[in-house]
Amino acid sequence: MYQAKSPVASVDELKRILGPDFPSQLAKVIDHIDVHCRAWIEKSTFVTIASCNSIGQMDVSPKGDPAGFVKILDAKTLAIPDRIGNHRGDTFMMSNVSTYGTELSI
Repeated sequence: MYQAKSPVASVDELKRILGPDFPSQLAKVIDHIDVHCRAWIEKSTFVTIASCNSIGQMDVSPKGDPAGFVKILDAKTLAIPDRIGNHRGDTFMMSNVSTYGTELSI
């Protein structure tokens, strides 16, 4: 089994190890769904929704269907259908949706 020889203990240490950001790394962060994202999303058959509530509890829920099941409503909004599952609603009940007021339509 892998044994860490020198664990990274801080963000500053990690930044020293990684070095400065490349311009291409900074430019890839966007606040909307562009044409490249749209093409990728429209072809995707699987997505995970990850969220965290105010006390740090995390949830990741897998969703899958044939390509096109995720709809792009506008440049900042996706519609992801829910399917019958374990009926816990973790993503929506204990997470960002309820804690931070993210919109949820049923």
